[in-house]
Amino acid sequence: MPYANTILDCIGHTPLVKLNRVVPDNAATVLVKCEFMAPSGSVKDRMALYIVEQAEKTGKLKPHGVIVENTSGNTGLSLAMVAAVKGYRCIFTMPDKMSTEKVNMLKAFGAEVVITPTDVPGDSPEHYVETAKRIARETPNSFYVDQYHNQDNIQAHYHSTGPEIWQQTQGQFSAFVAGTGTGGTVSGVGRFIKEKTDQIKTIGVDPMGSVHYDYFYSKNW
Repeated sequence: MPYANTILDCIGHTPLVKLNRVVPDNAATVLVKCEFMAPSGSVKDRMALYIVEQAEKTGKLKPHGVIVENTSGNTGLSLAMVAAVKGYRCIFTMPDKMSTEKVNMLKAFGAEVVITPTDVPGDSPEHYVETAKRIARETPNSFYVDQYHNQDNIQAHYHSTGPEIWQQTQGQFSAFVAGTGTGGTVSGVGRFIKEKTDQIKTIGVDPMGSVHYDYFYSKNW
């Protein structure tokens, strides 16, 4: 009887499901990729596993190492799951606006959580990103994930999500739409699609006032 050796083997291969009730009659076919069916409940599982395994291969993450990251929830949960299976200690920084449930879920996987103030400038030493960087510097044998700037975030979706979508649709779709967040999913899948064809649009969605929105429309890179 086939079985998965660990829960990490269950990451990926989520189904595509057609939306019927929320799409108007005579509209385009809209398919959604059910990433909520990932083991920890989000698409971040793909990125977490890929980044950790690449760090292992390159020697950035060594046996008995410590994974450090700033997170608002999902990435930390995915990393904590991967760390629990692989035997790594992990430390996450989170703003104090995050829910107690998110903190408790991280702790349930064995993670250490450092709560930081929300209402501080981005370059403040108390900001959750800067706090994570400091912890990584001060912790021996640590690996700082750096999800917003780590190219393996993009590569995870280039090698996983993109090929899955292409295989499931046989390349027969007009547009790929995804939220931006860190930019990993939309960039990785978009890159894969563009190498296949220039006939499919890649559309990133983010609220007005977001960093990505401002960069895109102001071109102030």
